[in-house]
Amino acid sequence: MSKTLAGIPALDAEQTIAKVIVRTMKWVDQVVVVDDGSRDDTSLIAAKLGAEVIKHDRNLGKGAALRDLIKYARMADGVLVTLDADGQHNPDDIPNLLKPVLAGDADLVIGSRRQENVPIERRIGGAALDRATSALTGGVALDSQSGFRAYSEKALAKVSANEFGMGADVEILVKAEKAGLRIVQIPVTMNYASPRTSSRNPMYHWLDVFFSLVKFVSIRHPLLFYGGFSALMFLIATVFGVQTLDYYTKWGRVVTNLALISVAAAILGFLSFFTGVILFTLITVMRDEQFR
Repeated sequence: MSKTLAGIPALDAEQTIAKVIVRTMKWVDQVVVVDDGSRDDTSLIAAKLGAEVIKHDRNLGKGAALRDLIKYARMADGVLVTLDADGQHNPDDIPNLLKPVLAGDADLVIGSRRQENVPIERRIGGAALDRATSALTGGVALDSQSGFRAYSEKALAKVSANEFGMGADVEILVKAEKAGLRIVQIPVTMNYASPRTSSRNPMYHWLDVFFSLVKFVSIRHPLLFYGGFSALMFLIATVFGVQTLDYYTKWGRVVTNLALISVAAAILGFLSFFTGVILFTLITVMRDEQFR
């Protein structure tokens, strides 16, 4: 049987990390904590409890922590389950997440949060991000923001986290779908009454993930993304251009504001179009090189 590891990204989590580690140790062979630049005793507590600690000198973001955990699990030839350090995930759900991975029935298991347990402010923003992510993963409805996940050895070999921020969770899902990995979801319970260890508000989180999604779409479908924006700009240029000509025909003078909007939109349209073509060409060449 593969070695089981639990990876915990942590930032200033001294209030909750001990309880999370102790409860997690019951279900895995080893606990690995990535201290992402904490200014408190997170690392000290984790080490005293017997966890392997990887410490960042400064805060690099969740993506960097996930990258270290995936790399560590690869070197250990094990399977990995990740959970948050703030106590919101229930470590007693770990066996349920690991079971499909250990049985060979799944490559990536997501701990799907029951929506009735999610605070309304998170539910609204999370739903929009989930729908956007599902469009990138074949239309499969996934809890894209859940950090409670289990990875098989195959998944660990295929996925990576190049994003530094909160968009890493979405990045991994997109790469897993592209690699043809088997992704399943299992309901888990959440404890939203636990102390929060993150100083970043939900709006920052949503914006971070949103811009990551925009980047993934622009890279994966450059002609569609930039071509769509280009078509919109050309439409705006045409509308304001017609209005400018119409006003000039009737009154014999040019409305500067209308003309400037038309010209600016046309320039943006051309720039977007050529950006899409160039990016599409570069991506095609890089893909061809991979298969030579």
